[in-house]
Amino acid sequence: MSKTVPPRPIVIDGKRTFIIVASQFNARYVEGLVDHAKQELHVLAPNAAVSVQRVPGAFEIPVVVGELASKGMANALIACGVILKGKTDHAQNLSRSVTDALQRVAIGHGVPVINAVLSFDNETHARDRCLGNEINRGTEAARAAVEIANVMSKLRGK
Repeated sequence: MSKTVPPRPIVIDGKRTFIIVASQFNARYVEGLVDHAKQELHVLAPNAAVSVQRVPGAFEIPVVVGELASKGMANALIACGVILKGKTDHAQNLSRSVTDALQRVAIGHGVPVINAVLSFDNETHARDRCLGNEINRGTEAARAAVEIANVMSKLRGK
């Protein structure tokens, strides 16, 4: 994983809607992602509507993202979850399944989906990337969401 945060995209004045779909599992780390993402969205898109939809765990994120995408409810969706590796392959299988499902939703509905469902080897890595300010993946997800919403808006002439 990169240890640098991408630069901030240009602040947008237009009305946008961003929805964060966040897992309740590993809540401490997920909340760090959500807080940083919301904070960054409010800076980059001060007129945007930002909301959060909670789901039980990472596995449930794609179905809710899919429902929101099918209804055209957002300019971009941000999926936030944390998967901690254990002694079995479950975390790896879960991570791949969620990633594949989120990509299918984005392509199938033409709605940008930012994948911030993260897998970590340990809690130290989760702490650094979810709770810290230096390389917070929630901040990165918000920046990506704003940037892709701008691109899609230009492509669609809106």
